[in-house]
Amino acid sequence: VQLVESGGGLVQPGGSLRLSCAASGFTFSSYAMSWHRQAPGKERELVAAITSAGGSTNYADSVKGRFTISRDNAKNTAYLQMNNLKSEDTAVYYCNAYKFRAYWGQGTQVTVSS
Repeated sequence: VQLVESGGGLVQPGGSLRLSCAASGFTFSSYAMSWHRQAPGKERELVAAITSAGGSTNYADSVKGRFTISRDNAKNTAYLQMNNLKSEDTAVYYCNAYKFRAYWGQGTQVTVSS
C-alpha cells in the first residue's frame, strides 16, 4: 500500500496550489479519502474528506469556500485544490485512505509566505 502526495511548495498569500495523492496497492475506489495537515507545534487536523464514490464532501470551517477536495477513481488519485491561501495554511499536508483501517502518505510541505 502506498500513498504519495505531491504538489506542495512555497506560495504567496492569495495564491493557489493543487495537491495530488497517488494511491496504489489497494482498491482505491472503495476507500474514503481525506486530507489532513499539521503545522509546527500543533496537532494534525482534518482539512477535507470525500466519500469513496465522490458523492459527498466535508471541510474544516477554516478552509470552506477556499479548498476543494476531489478524486478520480480511474486514476487512483485524490486532489486538494487550495485557493486564496493564507499564512495560517502553512503545514505539512497528508492524505489518508480509510475503509476499515487507515493508510497515510508521507506528507508534502505547503508554505504560504511573502
